[in-house]
Amino acid sequence: LATGLMIVCVGSCTKKIESLMGMEKEYTGTFRLGETTSSYDMEKEVNETFPVDHITEEMIRNAALQFIGETDQIPPHFSAVKINGKRAYELAREGEEAIIQPKKIVISTFEITKIDMPHVDFRVVCSKGTYIRSLARDFGEALQSGAHLTALRRTKIGPYLVDNAIQVILH
Repeated sequence: LATGLMIVCVGSCTKKIESLMGMEKEYTGTFRLGETTSSYDMEKEVNETFPVDHITEEMIRNAALQFIGETDQIPPHFSAVKINGKRAYELAREGEEAIIQPKKIVISTFEITKIDMPHVDFRVVCSKGTYIRSLARDFGEALQSGAHLTALRRTKIGPYLVDNAIQVILH
């Protein structure tokens, strides 16, 4: 589902991985309002539907503003977060309901770039550890509806831009 910038380190550059991972990131993508999935994206089937007729453009833009700044975010059940030594996605695949602790994140920009109901395109600039899938879930809840991620592209990591990257095609 995700596309965009990925930094690959080899040789002595592997020493830089930790600092690269800690850099601010920028994403663009699309939320679909009115539906949720257990993975908060299209990897799983829609598990619930909600009305969207009450949602206005003003509500969408105001909801985005609520997420700017430092906040606690609960990572998805289908994530690599470790719980008692096991990855959350492993527990989720086994059907176990794990309790995932919230993590501090910072969203410095949350811009709505297009609204074509029930789809909402966005641009987010955020800190390490931010799950855009969880943002989709939380955004839907803020609109008294549901939402899941249908497209995601990482466009920037620190000073590195996808527009300046070398394209690698894997077969």
